[in-house]
Amino acid sequence: MSSVQVECVLPGNCRCGESPVWEEASNSLLFVDIPAKKVCRWDSLGKGVQQVTVDAPVSSVALRQSGGYVATIGTKFCALNWEDQSVAVLATVDKDKKNNRFNDGKVDPAGRYFAGTMAEETAPAVLERHQGALYSLFPDHHVEKYFDQVDISNGLDWSLDHKIFYYIDSLSYSVDAFDYDLQTGKISNRRSVYKLEKEEQIPDGMCIDAEGKLWVACYNGGRVIRLDPETGKRLQTVKLPVDKTTSCCFGGKDYSEMYVTCARDGMDPKGLLQQPQAGGIFKITGLGVKGIPPYPYAG
Repeated sequence: MSSVQVECVLPGNCRCGESPVWEEASNSLLFVDIPAKKVCRWDSLGKGVQQVTVDAPVSSVALRQSGGYVATIGTKFCALNWEDQSVAVLATVDKDKKNNRFNDGKVDPAGRYFAGTMAEETAPAVLERHQGALYSLFPDHHVEKYFDQVDISNGLDWSLDHKIFYYIDSLSYSVDAFDYDLQTGKISNRRSVYKLEKEEQIPDGMCIDAEGKLWVACYNGGRVIRLDPETGKRLQTVKLPVDKTTSCCFGGKDYSEMYVTCARDGMDPKGLLQQPQAGGIFKITGLGVKGIPPYPYAG
């Protein structure tokens, strides 16, 4: 194993940083700050940050094949034009649930944008249960709903052979797997592949590496863990100097670096003094494993 190093590359004030996505074309990391209603783009070379402010909590962002980005804003799937900062609504979900919002989202290998919802929290991880659902925005802009009764729809990714969909509903404290049909986008046969241990706290965002292993950010656990979904074993733990780690992705040269987002909302003044980097963006190097590029939305 090479020596693992954790560095705060963007001292942050993210209230709740989420959805890190590497954009190879611009050597940039995209991410959102959900309650601040901001989509951010950090230039890893120039180190500057650009941001677009939208009109509702923005919970995930993804690349778009035709240019620009897509994002989940409130309960809407939207297209985001970075140049003129305009937002176009592509579809709306959960119209009967006024207190809901989208949470994590990611594009599948066929270019569909999967994202799930949750009830708006009264405090971090405190909310009305079973109000959320998992959806997918197809390239033709129609939406399919997969299932409901979700608490906090969170991390998601697909196996390297595109036959398994991995998914986290945070308050189940489990990483789940489904059989997945690339052609139709259908999922079936849900089962748990890993149950979090007490000190790992709440499973949040997730990504897959080039060896087919899963990395899960543990909210309140201050760590990312590497799991083998075939054996259900934890292979590695990387601790960070902040507790509220929210999500992770690979990026940088050859996708050999990991980027981790985190939150500061819900921390008291004493906690913020002890963890001055809370809300920042972290880079982990020396993991000895690479990631894969994100898929762009095809619509």
